Amino acid sequence: MTKPDEDDIRAALRAVEDPQLGDDIVSLGLVDLTVDEEAETIHITLGLGAPYSPTETAMAGRVRDTLGEFDYDIDLTADVDRGVDPEETVLPNVKNIIAVASGKGGVGKSTVAANLAVGLADLGARVGLFDADVYGPNVPQMMGTDEQPRVTEEEMMIPPVAHDTEIMSMEFLLDESAPAIWRGPMVHKVLTQLWEDVEWGRGGHLDYMVIDLPPGTGDTQLTMLQSIPVAGAVIVTTPQDVALDDARRGMRMFGEHETPVLGIVENMSTFVCPDCGGSHDIFGSGGGESFAEETDMPFLGSIPLDPAIREGDTPIVLGEGETPTAVREFVEKTADMQGVVHRRRQSST
Repeated sequence: MTKPDEDDIRAALRAVEDPQLGDDIVSLGLVDLTVDEEAETIHITLGLGAPYSPTETAMAGRVRDTLGEFDYDIDLTADVDRGVDPEETVLPNVKNIIAVASGKGGVGKSTVAANLAVGLADLGARVGLFDADVYGPNVPQMMGTDEQPRVTEEEMMIPPVAHDTEIMSMEFLLDESAPAIWRGPMVHKVLTQLWEDVEWGRGGHLDYMVIDLPPGTGDTQLTMLQSIPVAGAVIVTTPQDVALDDARRGMRMFGEHETPVLGIVENMSTFVCPDCGGSHDIFGSGGGESFAEETDMPFLGSIPLDPAIREGDTPIVLGEGETPTAVREFVEKTADMQGVVHRRRQSST
């Protein structure tokens, strides 16, 4: 048996390209390896940070295939420097926190957030969905559940699960008929409680937490950006100009707090009439993609205006047809872009 050394292994792994960063994984500094000759095992840690994203899953697969030429066992793991100290963050067991935001209401932000979370879970990830919209929390309805959180003897809340996704919502703390009136200090207090007093991950970890923010750039957004390490933000808009103007303000808010924007998703794009089959651009066409080009941001996709989205209690990402396919493509691009953010940071250190 030929004993592989580290130089041989690194030379072989130079054949594995990162398609989004445009170089091989060794040159990018995404490979940390040791060879245990006694155990006849190659231990490799890859600088990958977006579990179950299509690109990183494919890269890990190519690494395994490449290392198949060696006779040793392969111990393959993934880890990245996320830029935060786990002991100093309020959510140390959450790998990626993705905020879903919009500059204005009425663009379908909560629908996008719910489908993003369920879509990531459908890829195989462990996911939590945090409904932080203090003024209009409705994620539980979109997820088709009225189950309340359980409380442990240690007074920790255990979030209910729907569609393989853990859910926590401001709705659980409100009287159904009472208006949601919150002042700044109250917002900070209740959000902090929901972050710190919830047993996310069932005592394990979450690969992703998707946070549905209220529209705009107010107290909730500022509290979140100042309190927890958001790994990336998704900006939701619709094609018309007024929504795009508000989306610009949302982007500036994340930029001021040095939060990476993963990209722009255009919701409520083309409407396909279920009766005549004709396509109608009710809110215009292509505004989101043009906005992404203008701001040099990734365009994560267009989601059609589909009556099926509001019907039933199952997120449309789990369905079949044109709209579910478009939503799944958005989910995959979002996960891929979260991976790009981590790999860029990793390769620059």
